[in-house]
Amino acid sequence: MAYKLLIIDDDTELLKMLRQYFLLKKYEVITAENGMEALNKINLQPDLILLDINMPRIDGIEVCQRIRDKVDCPILFLTARVEEQDIVNGLSSGGDDYILKPFSLKELDARITAHLKREVRRKNRTECRFQGEFAIDYAAKTVQIHDNNLELTKMEYAIIEFLSMNPGMVFDKDRIYEKVCGFDAEGDSRVITELVRRIRKKMQQYTKTEYIETVWGMGYRWIK
Repeated sequence: MAYKLLIIDDDTELLKMLRQYFLLKKYEVITAENGMEALNKINLQPDLILLDINMPRIDGIEVCQRIRDKVDCPILFLTARVEEQDIVNGLSSGGDDYILKPFSLKELDARITAHLKREVRRKNRTECRFQGEFAIDYAAKTVQIHDNNLELTKMEYAIIEFLSMNPGMVFDKDRIYEKVCGFDAEGDSRVITELVRRIRKKMQQYTKTEYIETVWGMGYRWIK
């Protein structure tokens, strides 16, 4: 069965090119030229969404915020913006990754493949981990502290999953990004710093126990 992609971009020429390329790659492709059209096509249940940030009326950030609770699939932003805050805003709205325009079709294809493979691996997991008041269900992709569910973005959950499955091991920021996203992304360690800060803040609502330790000059590790 072919994977279903929803591609959202107001650049009609780019949209046409991406559609033709991924049809040749045996994907089922759905397109939308604006945010409102995208919202109307979410019920088609795509396996992955490519979402342009800079669109008129309803931009990609708002679209992501409005659909995130309705879809569980990866959302990859297409953006010409390179400011750190734009990256943070995109991930905070529920996006899983971003790729800068102009981009290589081969790189985009590789990133999509990596995200889809990771989704398959996660769906096949049934393991749970219990550590004091902390519990993570890798199949359901849920995290609880004292029976309280943590409201996590997909990237925040992926970091917890990766570190908790490798307790005691130190990983630098680039390595964490590579493992949770499935590819190398030079210069994105600042995103991991922000996401770890957000994870800690959410955990501190329910516990004083520190689960993610900063190893200065090296990275992060999950405390056994």
